[in-house]
Amino acid sequence: MSGIISDNVSRSSGLVKSAGGGKVLQVVSATDDTERSTTSTSWVDASSTLTLNITPSATTSKILLMLSTNIYLDANDAAITLFRDATNLGHADYGFSYLHVIAGFTHPTIIELDAPSSISQITYAMYIRNISGSSTMYAGRLCDEGSLVAMEIGV
Repeated sequence: MSGIISDNVSRSSGLVKSAGGGKVLQVVSATDDTERSTTSTSWVDASSTLTLNITPSATTSKILLMLSTNIYLDANDAAITLFRDATNLGHADYGFSYLHVIAGFTHPTIIELDAPSSISQITYAMYIRNISGSSTMYAGRLCDEGSLVAMEIGV
C-alpha cells in the first residue's frame, strides 16, 4: 500500500498519521563493571563510571532512562534509584527498586520517563542504599557490567 496518510485512522498496512513528536533526538549510554559496596542507610552515589550527562535540546523534551545492573546482598533489604543531579527520581526511601534478597543476587532493571524541563546539561547517576544497616550491598558484583541509557524524546 502506498500513498499519503491523511488522518489517524489505522490502515491495513499498520500505518497511521504521525501526531508529531515522539522522535528520538539523541542517545547517551554508559557501562561499568566496577564493584561498589555500601552499608549506609543513606543514598550513596554508586555510579563510579555508571553515570552520564545529557543536554536536552528543548525544555519540552522527555528523557527515557533505562538502568540494568547486578546487585548482591549479604542479608536484609536494600534499594536502588536514579538521581537527576541532586534529585532522587524514585521514592524517597525505596527508590525505584526495593530489593529483598536473603544473601544472594538480583538483577534490577529500571525504566523511567523523566521530564526535566531544561536545556542545561543534566547528570543522571545510580544510587544505592541499605534499608537496614546490618548488611552490605554490592552493585556490579563479579564483573557483571551495568548499563545506563538516556534517550531524549522530542515532544
